[in-house]
Amino acid sequence: MQRVRELEFFKKIKQIREYEFGTFYFFDGLVISEMNEGETFNWDIAETIIKVAYEVLGKDKPIAYISNRIHNYSVVPTDWLKFYKHRHKLEFYSIVAYNNSGLTSVILEKLFFKDKIRQFSNLEDAIKWSLAKVSDEIDLSA
Repeated sequence: MQRVRELEFFKKIKQIREYEFGTFYFFDGLVISEMNEGETFNWDIAETIIKVAYEVLGKDKPIAYISNRIHNYSVVPTDWLKFYKHRHKLEFYSIVAYNNSGLTSVILEKLFFKDKIRQFSNLEDAIKWSLAKVSDEIDLSA
């Protein structure tokens, strides 16, 4: 299991936000979450993080989101519908899961997330993939 703070990549951090429900790491073009054990990721939490992401990273730049599932927690998959209803956009979404319970919720999320959810078992691989995708997106829009 890899934590964001343990990686060499952590040196590139722009900002960290710690909440009672988890910790969110903001890098150029990338947000990584580490939710706390037993929490439920719902629309209220998502709205909080979306506002911070726009504030820290900007609203008009491509963003990749990595859910680093170091703890067991729940996700309300139908809240993706609220995400889209509010016209938010997430270019790239990946999940790093270290056990079967982390992978189980992915199946439900895939039913409501409009794009592809990429799964990894290694955080560094997820970061490399996410940054490459964001870079490609920036190159396409230039």
